[in-house]
Amino acid sequence: MLQLAEKFLPGKLSRTGFIALALTAAACAALGEPLATAAAASTAGLFLAGMQGNRHRQAAPWPQLRMLFFVTLNLALVAALWLGPWALSHWFYALPLITFGLIPGYFAVAVSAALVAIVLSCTQWVITLPDRHQMVSAFVLTTLLGAILVFLQKYKARQLEPLRRTDKLTQAASREYLSADLHKEIQRSEREGTNLSALVIGLDTHLSDADPDEDIRAILPRIGRYLHSQLRDFDTYYRIADLQFLVILPGANTAEAAKTAEQIRKDLCTLMTSHGLQLTVSAGVAGLNIGDDADSLQISAANALRRAQQQGGNRTQTYSNPVPTDINGPTGFEEAAQ
Repeated sequence: MLQLAEKFLPGKLSRTGFIALALTAAACAALGEPLATAAAASTAGLFLAGMQGNRHRQAAPWPQLRMLFFVTLNLALVAALWLGPWALSHWFYALPLITFGLIPGYFAVAVSAALVAIVLSCTQWVITLPDRHQMVSAFVLTTLLGAILVFLQKYKARQLEPLRRTDKLTQAASREYLSADLHKEIQRSEREGTNLSALVIGLDTHLSDADPDEDIRAILPRIGRYLHSQLRDFDTYYRIADLQFLVILPGANTAEAAKTAEQIRKDLCTLMTSHGLQLTVSAGVAGLNIGDDADSLQISAANALRRAQQQGGNRTQTYSNPVPTDINGPTGFEEAAQ
């Protein structure tokens, strides 16, 4: 639910804000207020260019458009201090947060300081005394509060960065923790005398070069959600490459892991087809053997996947230990050469 809210709420608010500001710009244009129209339209453009649902918002020309809208908003608000309407001065209170949201830290500080100087200079010459005092105190206060909020957000992100264990795109565990987690599972397996297997799942992108990279990347969050919903509570999965995931299966021998891998592979192929992607999925499986450590087990599973893809993909391959003949379904499991 939390992950759903993180994806849904920003997109919903962006669309709502864009619609409200676009209507405001249209109303101001109808009333003959060019500066108010420019301010509302440029802010609506900021919402549109940074909208959560826009998958390409980090690619050209969207960053350039955001900067264009930001500069237009600043010029319109500064001009409104001299020409009116006076109500636009209240928009300055949101500028520090917008500035820090669009511009890197040190540059944002310089821009915010310049804006404060410009606003204070304008209020000395244009605005009457009571209004000037009210404007200066409110603007300085909101700027300081915005700076404090930005500082706390940056500080919190810096403090939590070492604890972040998930890949932002797929919600899989980060690769940095894989070796340590796998080492712990190997120790537990040896201590308790239980089985342990690892499987690597990869998209066979070489079989479908016609699919655009952005479409393939767009399916990765769904793959992460599928793995999260289908694996056992004590299984863990990691994103180890752009289009590959590794799954640790405690208590599963090679045959059981091969069955799990084949079911996952088939379901993911169905998922690809449902989204119009002509992609297949392969899987490599390796069971823990005497003398294996975290690195060797990962390498064995990766080699099994590589062998499956070299043989045309769309299959599950085991690295060692022949698969029993009582596995249900077609004999699509093969043993990779060590």
